[in-house]
Amino acid sequence: MSIREDLANTSLVLTSAESKIVQALLDDYPMSGLGTATRLASRAGVSDPTVTRLMIKLGYSGFAEFQSKLLAEVEARLLSPLLMLEVKRPPPSGEVAPALAYFHSIADSLERTKTAVPSQSYVRAVQMLLECKGQVYLLGGRFSRHVASMLAAHLIQLRPGIRDLGALTPADFDLLIDMGKRDLLVVFDYRRYQSDVVDFAQQAHRHGVEILLFTDPSHSPIADIATLTMVATTDALSPFDTLTTAVAQVEAICAHALESRGQPARRRIEEIEAIRRANAVTLDIPETPDPAAASDSAAPNSAKPRSAKARKKSTP
Repeated sequence: MSIREDLANTSLVLTSAESKIVQALLDDYPMSGLGTATRLASRAGVSDPTVTRLMIKLGYSGFAEFQSKLLAEVEARLLSPLLMLEVKRPPPSGEVAPALAYFHSIADSLERTKTAVPSQSYVRAVQMLLECKGQVYLLGGRFSRHVASMLAAHLIQLRPGIRDLGALTPADFDLLIDMGKRDLLVVFDYRRYQSDVVDFAQQAHRHGVEILLFTDPSHSPIADIATLTMVATTDALSPFDTLTTAVAQVEAICAHALESRGQPARRRIEEIEAIRRANAVTLDIPETPDPAAASDSAAPNSAKPRSAKARKKSTP
């Protein structure tokens, strides 16, 4: 297992400051760990001794040993024959080459997103979403608001009090008057960061609202005030960033939430399904008919018994 995977999947209980260091390392791995401890501390917004304490907690004698092993890992990867084969692999040929190349780039971004944040962050995100005592508001930018709406649609099946803000309008800022410490604002903000989304989040924060942020490795300005930041790699072989990784991240959180909610979630979903059936909301697959009934209905008229009236009528 690589150092990056160790950082992302650690089972250690980390303090808030230690979590910031781990996130700083994952955001720009491995480069973030190749500078000085002071530079890493500055990047994470913590003190130098906190970096040292984290390294000891992770099993290293100090930052120097961590960096030495990181350098060895980088060197081994650069010299790996398998890596060189991958780098020198010819591009796909034919008319579908651009599409296949794009799929390869998305797969790479998904792989990196798996270790973009510590695995404990998914547990914390689910806790924030399900244990919020007030309203859960969801907000995003031009494109990311569609991902926010997907999460809202899932959350409605798990708990009440979900409000999808959709495309932010000036009138939506009036909602801030009723938002407070019991509420949660879930924000999706990827580069290029959207000014009205950032403004709304900052004002909500001043009202005491807790913020769960979904963003890219460059970090939206909202990261400075977010309680928890979930990072997804958005690089793709295209002029446009991909949100495939953001969708996968949302679905992973929903899967975890459903698992942790257990029977109460099942009962709520069953009740929602009953309402949908009563209102013909969805076109459900019909139940499989009884084979015996099907054979009876398929029998020719001559094979079916006739009523007495029909027999009398047919008598010459």
